[in-house]
Amino acid sequence: MTVIDFLPMRVLAIDTALAACAAAVLDTERAALMASESLPMLRGHAEALMPLIARVMDQASIEFVELDRIAVTTGPGSFTGLRVGISAARGIALAAGKPAVGLSTLAAYAAPHIAQDDSIPVVVVVDARHEQVYLQVFGPGGRTLVSPRIAPIRDAVRAAASGPIRLVGSAAEMVLAAWPADQPVPTVDARPAPDIAWVARLGAAAADNHAAPKPLYLRAPDAQPQDASRLPRR
Repeated sequence: MTVIDFLPMRVLAIDTALAACAAAVLDTERAALMASESLPMLRGHAEALMPLIARVMDQASIEFVELDRIAVTTGPGSFTGLRVGISAARGIALAAGKPAVGLSTLAAYAAPHIAQDDSIPVVVVVDARHEQVYLQVFGPGGRTLVSPRIAPIRDAVRAAASGPIRLVGSAAEMVLAAWPADQPVPTVDARPAPDIAWVARLGAAAADNHAAPKPLYLRAPDAQPQDASRLPRR
C-alpha cells in the first residue's frame, strides 16, 4: 500500500468496522474535509449510522448525487459492524448512481504513519479476541511484508520483532505487553479505530474495480450452527 496523488473528487467515507461509527466527506480538489463525525461505540452502529451520515452530508452542504465515490472499511472487524457499513455504502452508491470502493481496516490504520515516514515498518494489529489479533506488516514504501491474517499474539510478536517498527491498532498494547526484552521498544498508536479522514483519503486514491465492497472477515463467525440441533432433511 502506498499513499498516492488524488484525482479531483468528493468522497463519502464510512467506517463501522471496529469501536467507532464514523463518516466524512472529503473534497480532494480543496484537499480538505468538508465534514466529519466519529462516535466511539462498540455496539449500536445500525441505529447510529444513517443519522450520522445525514448530519455529515448536511454539514458538508452536499447531496448524494454530487458525490463521486463512496468508500467503506471492509474489515477485518466486527461481523455486525462490517455488515452495517458495507450495506449502507452499497445502498447509497446504488441510489446515487455512484461507485463504492472497499478499503482494508488494516490499511486505513497504517496510512497516516506511512505518509509521515515510509522508511520504518508499520505493524498493524487489531484485537480479534481469544488471544488472537488481525495482523498486517507494511515495510518501507508501504509494501506488504506480511499479508492480512489472523494470528496468536505470540506469532504476531515474532512477525513484528525485527528491528525498529511502529505498532498500530486496537491490539497494540496487548502485543507490546508480550514484547521481547531484547528487542527495541516500538512506538505505539493504540487508537480503537482508524482515522476516518484517512479512510476518505484512501477511498479517493483507490482504483475502482467496479466490484461491490465485500467483507474481509479473515475468520469464521464465532457463532456456528450446532449439528445436533439441525432438523433432518426429508
